[in-house]
Amino acid sequence: MKTRSIQFQTIFPAEPGKVYHLLMDQAQHARIAGKDARISAKTDGKFIVWGGYCHGYNIELKEGEKIVQAWHFDETGWPDNHYSICTFTFAPCERGCRMHFEQSEVPEASADTIEKVWKTFYWDKMQALLEKQ
Repeated sequence: MKTRSIQFQTIFPAEPGKVYHLLMDQAQHARIAGKDARISAKTDGKFIVWGGYCHGYNIELKEGEKIVQAWHFDETGWPDNHYSICTFTFAPCERGCRMHFEQSEVPEASADTIEKVWKTFYWDKMQALLEKQ
């Protein structure tokens, strides 16, 4: 199976810790997803988001600095037991938080869709939520 990586860099109008918790706190994550989110905030803990469309487990967590997770998407062309690795890094900047995101091992057949999912259903929604606060 051919795979590729997806990368984004964006700035959110909030401190890094707040952006970290928006992703790692169940209630906060549900505000993005608009659906129930079950997220363990522990290394090796599991998560299920978007009504089961995505699930996986935590590999490395450094509060306010870094999240590394294995993600599986219920997407056409995504093998049942395949996980991609998502790395979120957060750093303070003049306008708030600079977040760098990389997702490796994305099945090529799903990569364009997954890239749009991140932009539309995560970064844009997170931006809107943080701008309201």
